[in-house]
Amino acid sequence: MVTRKFRFTNRSLDALPPCPTSSASKATEYSDLESPGLKALVSKSREIVFYHRYVFGGKKRAMRIGGYPGTTILDARQRVQENKGKLDVNIDPQDTTDRIKGMPTFREHARAFLKLVQGYKRSADADESKLRLHLNDHFADRRLCDISTRDIQTYHMMISKKLSQSTANRHLALLSMMFNVAIQWDILERSPTKGVKKFKEDNQKQRFLSPDEIGRLYQAMEAEENKVAVNALKLLLLTGCRREEILKLTWGNVSLESSTIFLPDSKTGSRYVQLNAAAIEMLNGIDRVSKFVFPGHHDGENKPINNPRKCFTRLLKHAKIDGNVRLHDLRHTHASILVNSGASLFVVQKSLGHSNPTTSQRYSHLSDKTLRDASETVSALISRASKEAADQAEAAHPA
Repeated sequence: MVTRKFRFTNRSLDALPPCPTSSASKATEYSDLESPGLKALVSKSREIVFYHRYVFGGKKRAMRIGGYPGTTILDARQRVQENKGKLDVNIDPQDTTDRIKGMPTFREHARAFLKLVQGYKRSADADESKLRLHLNDHFADRRLCDISTRDIQTYHMMISKKLSQSTANRHLALLSMMFNVAIQWDILERSPTKGVKKFKEDNQKQRFLSPDEIGRLYQAMEAEENKVAVNALKLLLLTGCRREEILKLTWGNVSLESSTIFLPDSKTGSRYVQLNAAAIEMLNGIDRVSKFVFPGHHDGENKPINNPRKCFTRLLKHAKIDGNVRLHDLRHTHASILVNSGASLFVVQKSLGHSNPTTSQRYSHLSDKTLRDASETVSALISRASKEAADQAEAAHPA
């Protein structure tokens, strides 16, 4: 009968018989006398696998080390010694292994993350859109622990070329928050987004529609069939509000009597927006078929329109408006009209709902133009008055 305890050697392990086919156990277990806790399990097909058996927290545990001869006897003994070192300082050697086994995929963590932020993050819907349209497909079923800093940098660069650098920075911010949540939940110890630098954004370069372009855009709107999207685009331009503020607008927050709309979930907190005559006329012409001012197209669903971007792209094409014009540029155009009409940057700040006056400074160059025009008005008045005085003097004292 083969003894179950002996000093492991290649010769002794090679001579071990397979577990009897009549045995109720799947494998026969042998113990190494040189390294207590090291076990060799021999299956019925004579496959030999090293295990380390130990006790942690009063519970018996078994940790798979590796198959013989791919894992050598020396490697197995060294692994047992490393495990004993961890046990001496009250660390379970299988903590890392258990964590990896329970490691969620990116897509699984994304679902849990969205459930967390839906209750308090104003941009939760925008986060869901980024994940659904880009991030989930890119990282998909990769485990969080397998996503490296290099992977994040590669994605960041890819999105910057596909969309824009500012959009890529928004994606990076979302990834950073997601991985920080994973750290808070003891899923990860370090975020792969750490050290990834944002692209430098030039917020001073803004695209404004000229009066001629606005006219052509409105002409294109007359021929567009999607009137819900057209009206939403018009209100974006007429109010300077953010896209989500208008798309989610409900009739309960519209007061045509006081010429205002109320935004309870604005990016900078709840606020009222003044409506001009054109906005009031447009809203008066909309049928109230839903609680949302701009309802979606899904029958039986009381949801707002998702995104008028496709409609906007068609309008720009029909209006022959060149350049990289975004929906957000309607907001910039509203601000440019205000400033060029003589409104102060304080008025722009209040109209657009900027919490920080520094944000409104991006329109300062337009304010400078208004000041120059005003200065030229003074110059013209003085020149005209001077010329009139000279003409009167010459008339009174002809040569």
